[in-house]
Amino acid sequence: MSSPTSARAESLFHHRSFVAFWLARTSSSFGFQMLSIAVGWQIYAITGRAFDLGLIGLAQFLPALVLALPAGHVADQFDRRRVVLLGQFTELLAIAALATLTLLHMTNELVILALIFVLSIAKTLEAPSLQSMLPALVPPGILARATAANGASMQTASMLGPALGGFLYVAGPQAVYITTGVLYLISVIMVSRLRYDHAPPPRTPATFASVFAGVKFIRNRPDVLGVISLDLFAVLLGGATALLPIFAKDILHTGPWGLGLLRGAPAVGGLLVGFWLSSRSLERNVGKIMFASVAGFGVATLVFALSKELWLSLLALFALGGFDMVSMVIRGSLVQLDTPDEMRGRVSAVNSIFINTSNQLGEFESGMLAAWLGAAPAAAIGGIGTLVVVGLWMAWFPSLRKRQRLHDPAANEIASAP
Repeated sequence: MSSPTSARAESLFHHRSFVAFWLARTSSSFGFQMLSIAVGWQIYAITGRAFDLGLIGLAQFLPALVLALPAGHVADQFDRRRVVLLGQFTELLAIAALATLTLLHMTNELVILALIFVLSIAKTLEAPSLQSMLPALVPPGILARATAANGASMQTASMLGPALGGFLYVAGPQAVYITTGVLYLISVIMVSRLRYDHAPPPRTPATFASVFAGVKFIRNRPDVLGVISLDLFAVLLGGATALLPIFAKDILHTGPWGLGLLRGAPAVGGLLVGFWLSSRSLERNVGKIMFASVAGFGVATLVFALSKELWLSLLALFALGGFDMVSMVIRGSLVQLDTPDEMRGRVSAVNSIFINTSNQLGEFESGMLAAWLGAAPAAAIGGIGTLVVVGLWMAWFPSLRKRQRLHDPAANEIASAP
């Protein structure tokens, strides 16, 4: 195990497999963000119905809900790199079909939705395997930095990908699909080139017990349960960003340009903090830092809710994104390091269900509260609720609060029942 000093000095770029992994994730993330813009615009241009835009979300949500746990079982039973390659190659074929059919003027909303559904199935099946690969590509001492570097690339893709997709769409949706296909091809090549030594355990049938083993593992590990449930409830209560159009128009009295600034502020904060964390190691008091970051997220949400000035709202959202990045890096690294390799796929699958559910339900909760009480009170309640959750979780999970380091060698010595 590397010492703290060596962990600080060791560069992520010395690990070629991580560099290939990072390039693959960055390429596919940019491609997916561009694809989302093109698909929505093309379908609305064909039908003119807002309902069809909702169907795009449904086509992506159903596979993620139904197949996430089986995908976790697959990640722990088969060669993860091959699973990722199969998933990404399938996505590449779906994107190529979108480009070809668009060029031939043979597209309609059903064809596009069907291909998005296929792409979403492949993406769901690859996700636990992809997430479980990272701990094998870098030493434990710099996993948090690797997680931060990945987080920064995701934030960059979410900021620039839609804009780039919209710019390319001027030349037609086929231009976006072709560019996206090239990016996914780069991702496939990078994944195929990285060295990943993973010996899957003897294969077992996909029984109810094996598929849901990740749930049992999380329930029996207080630190992992505390981290995942903290994320679930904090995001569920802190979904103020879903109300940005209301704040921009009715409270801050700005136009679309202001809304664009508000939407981009959290990503900018997360991006800068992610880059900062990618060059620094978290070596002590990680539990307290995590709780403080989630509390900072809650305070920033409260400031945003009470703000009547655009500059203050932007500053609050910037801080919100930064605090969220710190929390995400610690939570993601801790879950990966506390989970034995043979369980990482199934645990990652459960974690992804919690994250997706909390994001979607958080937006719903914010919308419902805003309809009843108004946007500012709804956001303020979310910020206060986040602070209450932090206080309760610090009391209910004392070992997590006292946690000093991300890497606890004793954690992996406890095997979970399959």
